[in-house]
Amino acid sequence: MSEPLPHPDHAAHPHGRRRRRWPWVLLGAVLLFAGGCAALVVVISDENDKTVKVVYQVTGDARKVNIAYSTWRDGSLVTESASSQGLPWRKELSTKGFVKGGLLAVTVGPGGGSAACEVTVGDDAPRTAKAAGAGATATCTGF
Repeated sequence: MSEPLPHPDHAAHPHGRRRRRWPWVLLGAVLLFAGGCAALVVVISDENDKTVKVVYQVTGDARKVNIAYSTWRDGSLVTESASSQGLPWRKELSTKGFVKGGLLAVTVGPGGGSAACEVTVGDDAPRTAKAAGAGATATCTGF
């Protein structure tokens, strides 16, 4: 009679124990996840520490407009306003702690006319909108 063939797992490991790979795979996945999270935190903090130039502009033929716009202070979004403004109007600021979610809204006064808003953040493409007629509002968002 011949001897029984050894079990395939026993042949690969001289002590008869099969090595488990899943703890090492799990450890590798956890390390990759932790490294990715750390890299994301560094990128986000670098973006918040970077100074960004924000330019708001309003043009048109309306005699008077009301303007509301976002500014950033210490990483917080704050809304400011300017009432009964003549056109053109421009505001430029440099800020740290820039967060997305800004707004520039222009409402045409009772005298009617048209107005266009434009916001440029750093080197990004400008956000624009137009409005015409008394009480009409142009809103630039998404910056």
